[in-house]
Amino acid sequence: MKAWIQRVEEASVTIDGERVAEIGKGYLVLLGVTHSDTERAADQLADRIVTLRIFEDENGKINRSIEDVGGSVIVVSQFTLYADTAHGRRPGFSNAARPEQAEPLYERVVARLRERLGPARLGTGRFGAEMKVRLLNDGPFSVELLA
Repeated sequence: MKAWIQRVEEASVTIDGERVAEIGKGYLVLLGVTHSDTERAADQLADRIVTLRIFEDENGKINRSIEDVGGSVIVVSQFTLYADTAHGRRPGFSNAARPEQAEPLYERVVARLRERLGPARLGTGRFGAEMKVRLLNDGPFSVELLA
């Protein structure tokens, strides 16, 4: 399981012209699932997202988590995080889990984040939907978390 986390000033997700999620300060999390991922990995990744310290403290040091700053999170499923670009000009996606495996693990990460942060601080895209994602990256500051 892989999460690409972007620290944002604001972010939103729109599907078919309808804005389905919108946050201010926080994280935009792009989440990819591969074949070997498990429920345990999903829980661990969600917990790591919540405790990741990539916000500045009062001394300007990167030392505060999303919990510490009262920020929000949007989670968007993105199988393309597992794209194989080693050969040719078109990426292959055989490393990404099939939807019947990936969706329940995506939903598990979302549920765990909702449990930890509260429903008001968590937004999502829609698994498998064509989405328009907007963000104002803060920094920019982006990191990859693996489970």
